[in-house]
Amino acid sequence: MSAQPHAQIDHLVVAARTLDEGVTWCEATLGVTPGPGGEHPLYGTHNRLLRLACASAPRAYLEIIAINPRAAPSRPAGHARWFDLDDPALQHRLAQHGPQLVHWVASVPDIEAAHARLLALGIQRGPVIGASRPTPQGLLQWRITVREDGQRLFDGALPTLIQWGDTHPAASMPHSGLTLRAFALSHPEAARLQQALAAIGLDGVAVAPGPAALSAQLDTPLGPRTPGSIP
Repeated sequence: MSAQPHAQIDHLVVAARTLDEGVTWCEATLGVTPGPGGEHPLYGTHNRLLRLACASAPRAYLEIIAINPRAAPSRPAGHARWFDLDDPALQHRLAQHGPQLVHWVASVPDIEAAHARLLALGIQRGPVIGASRPTPQGLLQWRITVREDGQRLFDGALPTLIQWGDTHPAASMPHSGLTLRAFALSHPEAARLQQALAAIGLDGVAVAPGPAALSAQLDTPLGPRTPGSIP
């Protein structure tokens, strides 16, 4: 199979123990208040969103996500929340260090084909499922890969795959004052991670050997900032 073209960064995922903590982190670290997001009934989570100016990925945005304590997930019994949000180790890090960049999502034009390419490499990215959330503009719908155990894989460095329906959420987001200058990954299995990115047709994301980490270089109203993951 040839690589699927035109995959790109869709959004960066900052996990927080609570959404209020995520908003406070964003204001203190990036100098901006995140815009509205919504609730995800399937996984019992909620988010706030910020558009990122990015030449290589014009629809890129930043998602701050947390478990919604007031929501009961409608996912099947035994299925964990996405992005490892049910993982005790991740929740402990969030409690100790505050919100952090934990993952990223790549948009692909054909999610079934991209999923098959990863499977051919022996990477079980998770089944493709349908998800949605209500917005003032109507129902936002997408297809996304989510493992039943919720694992991000490669310590969060391997992107979740997403294919949006008719509407992309960034279409209604105002400019935030944030610019994504660079996004880089490191991982002990850097060569295999690079192979996976090539398989889904995504280039331009630097991958280096080393301890697992994600790093985003942002221009913000407070000056350059580099939010990254905490081991």
